[in-house]
Amino acid sequence: QRKNPFSSDNKLASRALHIHRGDPAYGRPPEGSQTEQRGKDAHLHVGKELEELCWIIRSTGKMGEDGHVSVTFGRLFETYVTISNKVVGILLRARKHGLVHFEGEMLWQGKDDDVIITLL
Repeated sequence: QRKNPFSSDNKLASRALHIHRGDPAYGRPPEGSQTEQRGKDAHLHVGKELEELCWIIRSTGKMGEDGHVSVTFGRLFETYVTISNKVVGILLRARKHGLVHFEGEMLWQGKDDDVIITLL
């Protein structure tokens, strides 16, 4: 609407058109917007899924000599897929946050069933 020559709304024309790199608001939704709230809700949801994944690894895995709980991907997949179909995505997110460790870039059902996932 800011670029619409037929718009009669002067409030939109008076606002800044672009936010530049380096600005704290760059790449973020406006404060108080529904988009910001949806982002916060999604962040909380993913956090809960990460907690649930760690709990499942702890409950289905076995304690190793190093004091860390480990489980194979195949066993974790069988257990977790009944709860959520996003097990691989949540595992990748958990590794990014330093919660788990496993070898390889991506895990595939069947092919990587013997890969060990360690809860950190």
